[in-house]
Amino acid sequence: MILLFSDFGYAGPYLGQMRTAILACDPAADIVDLMHDAPRGDPRAAAFLLAALAERMPRDCVCLAVVDPGVGGARPPLIVEADTRFFVGPGNGLFEILRRRAGTSRVWTIDWRPEELSSSFHGRDLFAPVAAMLHTEVFPEATEIAWSEHFASWPDDLPEAIYVDGFGNVMSGLRASGFRRQARFEAAGRVLRYARTFSEVAPGEAFWYENSIGLVEIAVNRGSAAGVLGLKPGDPVLPAG
Repeated sequence: MILLFSDFGYAGPYLGQMRTAILACDPAADIVDLMHDAPRGDPRAAAFLLAALAERMPRDCVCLAVVDPGVGGARPPLIVEADTRFFVGPGNGLFEILRRRAGTSRVWTIDWRPEELSSSFHGRDLFAPVAAMLHTEVFPEATEIAWSEHFASWPDDLPEAIYVDGFGNVMSGLRASGFRRQARFEAAGRVLRYARTFSEVAPGEAFWYENSIGLVEIAVNRGSAAGVLGLKPGDPVLPAG
């Protein structure tokens, strides 16, 4: 299958055009919309979310990932193979964390170019056709490279809010596996204890838990953590004590 990950949102023409470009190259493609409200214009935050999601992606899939505020600029277009999964998208750090956590990885810059390439929509004109090629087991013209150390200063886990879901729950860039259940986290001036499920705390109480993709998430039972605590992407989520 081809998994789509972007910050496009579902409104407007962008997602539809990208899907159309894939199907024009590979009419039999099985396309799955993984998410299209990734941290907008923020490849670093999106990198931690994509890495968490990648762990449950099927082997040998292709993931077309586009969070690309520098589209048309100097950042290279990449193919990344990480643990038999292929990722296609901009070389702006979006694949840094999943590549770092992979057991095996290889990286290529994409040399292939379409006849027409918009300076503002590489997701449609460049990355979508390349993803379709990989899905049909045709490797495009590309040059294998050593991984750049440009993003080496990024942490292995990001101690801040990276995403707010439709319920107001706030995901952090921290893997929950690195913390004991007795750990407490400070967010928005509050110290929060752990609960395994929402029902373990009183209605209106804020807490942290391990979410379904293994991240530390801040929630409020029967409420919105973003609204109650005023948490937003970029705010610190720090171990307390």
